[in-house]
Formats: sequence, structure tokens, C-alpha cells
Amino acid sequence: MAYLTDIEIAQRCQMKPITQIADSINIDDKYVEQYGKYKAKVDYSLLKESDRPNGKLILVTAITPTPAGEGKTTTTIGLADGLKKIGKNVVVALREPSLGPVFGVKGGAAGGGYAQVVPMEDINLHFTGDFHAIGAANNLLAAMLDNHIQQGNALNIDPRRIVWKRCVDMNDRQLRFVIDGLGGKVNGTPREDGFDITVASEIMAVFCLASSIDDLKARLSRIVVGYTYDDKPVTAGELKAVGAMAALLKDALKPNLVQTLEGTPSFVHGGPFANIAHGCNSVIATRMAMKLGDYAVTEAGFGADLGAEKFLDIKCRMAGLAPNAVVVVATVRALKMHGGALKTELGNENLVALEKGLPNLLRHVSNMVNVYKLPCVVAVNRFPTDTDQEVELVIKKCKELGVNVVLSTVWADGGKGGMALAEEVVRLCEKENNFSFSYDLDGTIEDKIEAIVKNVYGGAGVNFTADAKKQIATLTALGFDKIPVCMAKTQYSFSDNPALLGAPEGFIVTVRNVKVSAGAGFIVALTGDIMTMPGLPKVPAAEKIDVDSDGKISGLF
Repeated sequence: MAYLTDIEIAQRCQMKPITQIADSINIDDKYVEQYGKYKAKVDYSLLKESDRPNGKLILVTAITPTPAGEGKTTTTIGLADGLKKIGKNVVVALREPSLGPVFGVKGGAAGGGYAQVVPMEDINLHFTGDFHAIGAANNLLAAMLDNHIQQGNALNIDPRRIVWKRCVDMNDRQLRFVIDGLGGKVNGTPREDGFDITVASEIMAVFCLASSIDDLKARLSRIVVGYTYDDKPVTAGELKAVGAMAALLKDALKPNLVQTLEGTPSFVHGGPFANIAHGCNSVIATRMAMKLGDYAVTEAGFGADLGAEKFLDIKCRMAGLAPNAVVVVATVRALKMHGGALKTELGNENLVALEKGLPNLLRHVSNMVNVYKLPCVVAVNRFPTDTDQEVELVIKKCKELGVNVVLSTVWADGGKGGMALAEEVVRLCEKENNFSFSYDLDGTIEDKIEAIVKNVYGGAGVNFTADAKKQIATLTALGFDKIPVCMAKTQYSFSDNPALLGAPEGFIVTVRNVKVSAGAGFIVALTGDIMTMPGLPKVPAAEKIDVDSDGKISGLF
């Protein structure tokens, strides 16, 4: 049987005008700014002017990723469509895809099969220009910083201690380390520089954590761009860059309204990576989804040790949010890979590999239930090759933890395949929970990092390099020790070693660099070989993307 590709399914969808989607959740026309027929921005003033009570908040997360795939975004969208099918008023809140993965490995990030947000091509490519605005604001600050040095350096900035990088939303390893300002005195001060991918920029984090335009400006002003010759931090506020940066971002800050294949309203806004940033869509979009729906369904990037940990410990803490339920997505195929099965053998029943891989799922579930004290359900994204015995083993092991398992077929069946999951989520949302964080803010920077490694990753401890220890001492002396921590770590393992699959124990996480994102309001701890500018694979997805003479795009998936 030949299956349609994701883009073929999306292109066959008869989308509703975006004004009709806005009407379905009672958004007054005065808040809607159309971007063509099927996209719109919704003015954030709606949040101040609406007195509607907030709906329930549902977080969708997943097991540790493998090449076999998990389907977290697909499940998020299918769950929302399932909630709609059982008669609930529901709104989705997702991240915007980065062009890096679109042209690199993933090829797109708007869901899959019959659980997608549309227009899929627009969302995966330029969309409404938010990422371009974020990149422009980032690079304006970089230009003003270097210009300040060129024009006399009144702030006494040490060019060797500049920490602000330029950015571009593309996987381009060539730009990780550069030397610029060459060509003589009129062309700037020669110095070492580098680029981050836009989704790793602190501007992206600021953008996604800001609660209003005023909060955005306050956060931008606190960004540390470098240090003076006498070791004092220099901020974007001191460079007088904040007003212009905010002007570039003011329209981007308005959440983007689109729809699922089944017409469920969806906000797609912001997109920090979860392995090198905090991995959640914007606070404004999440709040808007909660304000407009009785149920708001959102997702956090990669496995629950990354996206969910940061959603709960950083985003919820800063925004005053409290989830009502958590969905942990797993596939039998991925669990077998965690148990040592080869990718080429995943279609064969293998209860031994599955049982060896199950501890990965169980640790993520245990974290949600026992560390964060949240009601949880496991969604098994079922593939045709999964046998009944394999599914029964997953169900049995989860029930031993007191967690229900629901089979999901949203990729093939859309909302219909998510109705059972929707019913369980509604039940969980009515339960009382004692949501708590994995660490207190009062501890030292080292305390917080160790709490995450031990409580969430299951590790034995942390090794801080000499550089990291020195950086922690500096940041503590500057008063940055009482804010949350954002771990930059491989997505492929609980540890900092991507080769350690399953649920490893006894490992030590090495923290090699520690820096402050003062605007975002968190400390970033870099572990292992994690990089803030990815590279393209040997055969990038870009090679398969094309557009015909009628403007129809192919190759996105």
C-alpha cells in the first residue's frame, strides 16, 4: 500500500479561512491581523482585555529520541483533534520550526500523517517572519556592540571578552568560529567571533519568555554582551540598543494563529531548541491558548529530561503556570532501539530488547510523577509492526508505576485515533496535583546543576571543569546564582554521552562552560560536545526540496 507523504496530505487539506478559525474561539476581529488567507497574528492585548478564566494546561513530552522516531508533535496535534472530537473546546500551542532542521535532518516540524498543522509549507519555511525579526534584533545588537568599540569604546569593553555572537537560522558549521573586523582600521576591530543558530540565540529565549512588550524590553536591557577590562558586565541597555531591538520584535511578539488538518485552532510561535536552549513555545502563545480554550495542549522539545524539565523548571516557574496533566509519548520501535535492537530489525517482535529499553520510558514517567508530582499518561504511538505482546509488555510495566497507557493512532487516523488519549487526559485534568520543581532557586549554581543530574537524569554527580568553576565563581560574585539553570546537553541520552542509551546509571556529567543569559533569566550549563551551531548531515534534507513552475513545493516531510 502506497502512503501519501506528509506534504501531500497537507496540500490536499481544504483549509478554513483563518477568520473562521478565530471566530470559533471567539477572538474579536480587532485582535486579528491576517497574513494571507490562512495565517494571522493575534494581538497580545487580548490577554489584558479578556476576563475569561484560564483553561487546563496539558504538556506533551516524550522518551529519549532515537532514529526510529517518537511522534511528539504529531501526538500533540492528534490529541487536540481528539479532544475536539469528544466535544471539548481546545487550542494548541506549538513551536515554530527552525530552517536548520528543515534543511538538515528532519525536513519539517509541523506534525505528520493526518495530525498536522497547516499551511505546512509556510510554517516550515518563512511563516510570518518571526525568526527573521529575531535574527535581525540579535545582529543589530552585535553591530552596535562592534560599532561602539570602533567609535571610541566609552564603555571600556574588552574585545577579547565579548560573549555576544551573531546568528543565522541555518545549520552552518563554517560559521562556528570566525575572525572578523579585518581589512584595516576603517573596517572595525579584528577579533574572534562566531555564529549561533537563531533558535539558540538569547533573543529567542527572551522572546519566548517575555510576558508583554514592557517585559520584553526589560529583558533585552539585561542581556550581557561582554565584559570590560576591569571585569564588569556590559549590557544591551548600556549600548542603548533596546528600543530599536524591541521595534524589530514588536510584531513578531504577536502569536501566529493557524489550524490543524481538522480545523482545530493552533498557535505556532517561537522556537528555541531544547538541547541548547529551553525548548518551549512562547509564554504569550501558551497563555493565549489557555485563555481561549478550555484545554490548551502544548509540547516541549526532545525527551522529557530536556524539554519537559525546562518547561517545568524554567517556563512554568517564570510565567506562573501549572500543568494539569502530562503525556509521555513512546514507540515500541524506539524502546527496542534503547534495548539494543538495530534500526533494520525494528519490524520484528523482540520482547527482550523491548524489556531492556523500557527503563528509559519508566524513568521519564517516574520523573513526571515522583519529581514533578504531576498526573501522567503514556501514549504509545502504535506502528503496524508492533505486536500485541509488545504493546501488552509496555502496558504492564507502566501500570506497575500506577500510570495508564493509551494506544494512539493519530498519524494514520487523525483526531479519531486520539480520542481514547483525549478521554484519559480529561480524566487526569480533574485530579488534584502537587506540582513542584526539581530544585530550589536558593541553592548555588552547582547545587541546581547537581539536582537536575541526580533527580532528573539519574546520574551520580557532576564534574565541573576548571573553566566552569571559574565562570561559576564570577557569575556568583555578580549576583546571578539565584536563577534557574538551562542545561545544554545531548538529546540522545539521559547522560552527556549520546552513546549511552536506555536508562544509564552511575554516570558523571561534565560541565565544561557556564554562562549567564541575563535577559532570559537563566544560567546556561554546557555539557559534553553540545554546540550552539549545528552542521548539515552528509545528505541534507535540502537536497530533496523543490518547487515546480506553479509554485508547488515538494520534498518537505
